Amino acid sequence: MLSAVFRFLDSEGVIQNSTLRTQHSERSTMALILYHVTWCPDCEAVRRKLADLHIAYEHVVVPDFRPMRKVVQEVSGQYYVPVLKDGDIVLTETGDILDHLDKTYGQERITGS
Repeated sequence: MLSAVFRFLDSEGVIQNSTLRTQHSERSTMALILYHVTWCPDCEAVRRKLADLHIAYEHVVVPDFRPMRKVVQEVSGQYYVPVLKDGDIVLTETGDILDHLDKTYGQERITGS
């Protein structure tokens, strides 16, 4: 069973939690946190890669309005998404995030390529 915790800011700026559970195999890596918005194509590419690799992660859906993305600023020093936090590593560029996921959790890690 795959569980994902979604965190989002409500209309009053309070962080709310929601849990989604689906039947899939997963790698237990809940140290991963993805900060994203739902409409962003780059964010979708990262979510798709995480799903393809069956990696469990915490979702933090942030506001569309960049200056309200305080949590993204605190984590990464800037307001743009997607941002992936993997333990102590914080990645802010989509290409870097996808490369990190492939090298750390994907086929490249398994084959040593």
